Amino acid sequence: MALRRSQAKHDGLPSVVQVRLSPTSEQAQALSAATALCNAAASFISKIAWRSRTFTVVELHRMAYYQVRAEFVGLGAQAAVRAIARVAGAYANRRSAKTRAHLFRPHGAVPFDARMLSFRRDARTVSIWTPGGRLTVPYSGREADLKAIETLPVGETDLVLRGGVWLLQVAVTLPRPETADPANGFIGVDQGIANLAVTSDGAVLPGKVLPGTIAGNGHVRALRERRHRQRRRLQRKATSSARRVLRRLSVREHRMMTDLNHQISRFVVREAERTARGVAMEDLAGIRTRVRAHRLQRRTLHSWAFAQQITFTRYKAARAGIAFTLVDPAYTSQACPRCGCVSKGNRPARGRFLCTRCGLAGHADHIAALNIARLGVVGRGSVNTPHATGLPSARRDRESRPPGSLGGS
Repeated sequence: MALRRSQAKHDGLPSVVQVRLSPTSEQAQALSAATALCNAAASFISKIAWRSRTFTVVELHRMAYYQVRAEFVGLGAQAAVRAIARVAGAYANRRSAKTRAHLFRPHGAVPFDARMLSFRRDARTVSIWTPGGRLTVPYSGREADLKAIETLPVGETDLVLRGGVWLLQVAVTLPRPETADPANGFIGVDQGIANLAVTSDGAVLPGKVLPGTIAGNGHVRALRERRHRQRRRLQRKATSSARRVLRRLSVREHRMMTDLNHQISRFVVREAERTARGVAMEDLAGIRTRVRAHRLQRRTLHSWAFAQQITFTRYKAARAGIAFTLVDPAYTSQACPRCGCVSKGNRPARGRFLCTRCGLAGHADHIAALNIARLGVVGRGSVNTPHATGLPSARRDRESRPPGSLGGS
């Protein structure tokens, strides 16, 4: 049985569900003590790692395990092991950018594995480790989340204190459906700053097709500019009341953009599922280092959440069994989808496309989405044919570019 569950985790789709704990006042104090102790131990280990420049799990375990067990009375063996893994993970991707030791907030989220936390699904209670011993705490939540915990393989669980409420964020593994063949091609999605997303069907997102109070891309830009002016004004005041307001507003824009990206990705995947198509998007990795922006546009460029939109669309497509592909973004906004002409002159204005050869005219983002959809079809059918698209690529040799064509996208 364990082997089958392990194989299910390997082949399935990771997801996260959330349930709410209902501890007594004494249990809540014990949970608070557990999070404070685990985070203090992680900060202690982080200082050791920073001083010795040791960031791998094995070497850090040999160096810090006995020290942290001796320093923090009540810290269990497995809690110390998880704290060491947290520190190694914190330095894994941002080590070069850090200028001092990474410190953990006293009541930040703490991960628990199967040795520290176990679910009693019939009683809907959880047995969780604390410095004073194990606690049995009831949990509740949405029926879909409870069913996921009862029926799906469960991984690591984070204990979170949010607004005085104790939550468990549980990693589960969904079964991976078989990917359907995109019989009718791909729906292309062009991402941009002026328009967050434009599909090859001509839908501009966000727009009237999405629910909510956001009227469109102009509304999004106005809201973000207003938040920026408000933050700048409060930062200049530098009073205690201004700092309180800044803390309250700190994640409001992030929540808005995350919700919009969820809505956009959900709309795209549903359209692809309804029309038996796949989803094609541009591979924009490293775009911020490749693009030179005016100083007045740098803030907008660096706050562009394109990677989040790609991630949301990818995992929603995988859950629905929809084919998903990333295509080369080179020249997608300068190529004519009718005659294949590639020229910088095809873009007389920022949002306008006019082919200099065949006269095809349209919105530049819509034309780019059509090219992305075409590249998705060709990329799926001709993986080993490098020049199948007829379009040049920045990743090929310079000689592959047609005469008169210029770089850019």
